[in-house]
Amino acid sequence: MADGCLLYYITDRTQFPGDEWTRRRVLLAKVAEAARAGVDYIQLREKDLSSREFEQLAREAAHIIQELRTENRELRTRLLINSRTDIAIATGADGVHLRSDDIRAIEARGIWTQHGAGATARETPCIAVSCHSRADVDRAQSQGADFAVFAPVFEKKDQPVVPPAGLAALREACQARIPIFALGGVTLDNADSCMKAGAAGIAAIRLFQENRIEVIVRVLRAF
Repeated sequence: MADGCLLYYITDRTQFPGDEWTRRRVLLAKVAEAARAGVDYIQLREKDLSSREFEQLAREAAHIIQELRTENRELRTRLLINSRTDIAIATGADGVHLRSDDIRAIEARGIWTQHGAGATARETPCIAVSCHSRADVDRAQSQGADFAVFAPVFEKKDQPVVPPAGLAALREACQARIPIFALGGVTLDNADSCMKAGAAGIAAIRLFQENRIEVIVRVLRAF
């Protein structure tokens, strides 16, 4: 992983204009842009897709990253699949991102060990878990998660009814031994406060999708 602020791009093709085919093409282009810019993790999160559609999109994303790795052996971007350990294994992704109410990290790792052999998946998966409290973080840590994504830190304009956890709660969560990524309403203006609270990195959707990723990476890496 890179020194300094770690970066986690979470995808959402529904934010892009155009028809479904266009949105998927733009999303895959963003995946490539994020990998080239040095983003540490990319979570393919398209929850509204059917299993078949999601697997196909995951295969395309994994293929893009693998091609970029062939071109540049220094590339360290890891592709995680939202919730679906089976799809992550089948498509050769690097790991899985589990919801807070999902199966335990240790169970996902067991599935990977049992079914990943001989598949295209990596032998050692990266497993992330969504957390909304210090208790969630402690649980994820005890169950073998590699890192946690703590959300929402700040109020989100598109979800005003979801109360923000705030920096104090983030600071408490960051007392855990596993790395914590701050998510939810994070901008270039408030990202530094997340890092000062103890976060290992920044996770975001819009921050990456609505801007030139190389610029965002350069600014955040300076924290």
